[in-house]
Amino acid sequence: MRLTAEWPEHRPAVFGVAYRLLGSVADAEDVVQDVWLRASSADLSAVVDLRAWLVTVAARRSYDVLKSARVQRESYVGPWLPEPLLTGPDAAEPVLVDESVSTAMLLVMEALSPPERVAFVLHDVFGISFDRIAEVLGGSVPAARKLASRARRRVAEARESAPTAPRAERERLLVAFRAAYQAGDLAGLVELMHPDAVYTTDGGGEVFAARKLIHGGLRIAEVLLRVGRQWSLSRIDIVEVGGEPALVAYRNGRVHSVDTVGITDGRISAYRRQLNPRKLRAVTFARP
Repeated sequence: MRLTAEWPEHRPAVFGVAYRLLGSVADAEDVVQDVWLRASSADLSAVVDLRAWLVTVAARRSYDVLKSARVQRESYVGPWLPEPLLTGPDAAEPVLVDESVSTAMLLVMEALSPPERVAFVLHDVFGISFDRIAEVLGGSVPAARKLASRARRRVAEARESAPTAPRAERERLLVAFRAAYQAGDLAGLVELMHPDAVYTTDGGGEVFAARKLIHGGLRIAEVLLRVGRQWSLSRIDIVEVGGEPALVAYRNGRVHSVDTVGITDGRISAYRRQLNPRKLRAVTFARP
């Protein structure tokens, strides 16, 4: 009875910790299901803080998945990007939104070791004690503190090198970018791109996508327009993904791609395009 009554309140945290650790909506949903089954069969009468207990169980399961996923990503075809998570009014379920669900931050955390990522997410994002974190990682409390500290330092360095632009600025740039892109305006796109911009595409070997990073604002603009002419997109919407504005492109009535950007000095310095259809399923069915 207690689990049934409190589950709707705690589910966003269970999903949230799993998604931040795995960068996959599908895998996070699997973890949520596993946690529900585990909790349903457990005696919770002695559990004082149910949220912390559920988040810890989710983290332990996610940690196991994360360790195997790191091995799989070594053979991943082309660059890897996280699975887009719809937030805001388009989200099918309530989502805990902060900087840690943005594409940029998930990529930073992807560079951490699995233990560092777990320690950082549990402590700095969800406020879980180091006693519980040590249990999840199978180590000592001092070791857990050291892992979180090391991860926090690397995240801070990433934030300093690429500070987050205000939401209004990101929206303004995306509106201007969409207009120039749909008009085939090469000069307009180049003006919006940082000269040292980097373009990343994730096709996962499922669809055609660049398997190497593309550098330079002019080169990126040329590639985007050339590929765009081949796709014949039906429309492009600005949708909140990972707590930030993103471009969602539709083709033949289905989501074709989800694009997020990083901004430096008022121009787009990182353009990330998710094309892998396996990673677009949640977006596809959330907004037909």
